[in-house]
Amino acid sequence: MSQQPTAQQRIVILDYGMGNLRSVQKAFELLGYSATIADQPEQLRSADKLVLPGVGAFRDAIARLREGGFVEPIRDHLQSGKPFLGICLGLQLLFDRSYEDGEYAGLGILAGEVVRFPPGLGLKVPHMGWNELDFIQPHFPLARGLASGVAVYFVHSYYALPRDPQIVAATADYYNPFTAAVWHENILAVQFHPEKSQQVGLRMLENFARL
Repeated sequence: MSQQPTAQQRIVILDYGMGNLRSVQKAFELLGYSATIADQPEQLRSADKLVLPGVGAFRDAIARLREGGFVEPIRDHLQSGKPFLGICLGLQLLFDRSYEDGEYAGLGILAGEVVRFPPGLGLKVPHMGWNELDFIQPHFPLARGLASGVAVYFVHSYYALPRDPQIVAATADYYNPFTAAVWHENILAVQFHPEKSQQVGLRMLENFARL
C-alpha cells in the first residue's frame, strides 16, 4: 500500500445495528487509518468521511435508520460534498425503493430500484463468493491503481437498477451484468464487501480514505 497522508480526516462508520462494523474498522486500521464507529446521529456531524455498511433485510435497515434519527445527518453529509461510502446493503439503501419481501421506500438519494436476481436461470441465490469486476467509469476513485478483472467478495440476493446508467461505476456478471458499484459526485457505493476482498478491497478502502 502507498504511504498515507500525514494529516488524516475523520472517518466515521455508522452503527445502526445492521453492519459488519468491526471488520470494516479493522481494515482501515490495517491501512493505518483511524475509523470511529458511531451509533448516535450527532456523531455523524463531525465526520469528514462517512461509511454506511449493512447486512440483512432492507426493510429492517431503513426502519432503523429512520427510528435512530440518522436520515437527516446522512443527507446533510451528502449535501456537504464530503466523501461517502456505502457497502452492500449500504448501497441499496441509497435508492428509491426495494422489492425485498415486499416494497419499501429507501433514502431516495439515487433514483432507481433494488430487485432480486431473477428465478429460472439456474443461479444460486444468494450470489455468494468471488466475482470479477468490470470498471465502467475510467476515473472511478475507488478503482485507482486497479484494472477490470480484479475479483471481490459478494454476498447478496438483490441488486440495484439505477435509473441513470451513467452512475454505474462497475458491473459484475451473474448470468447477466449487474450493478456492482455506483459513483455520483461525492457518493461512492459498492455491492460487494471490500473488507472481505483481501488486497483489492484494501486498495479500495485506502483510495476512499485518501480522497
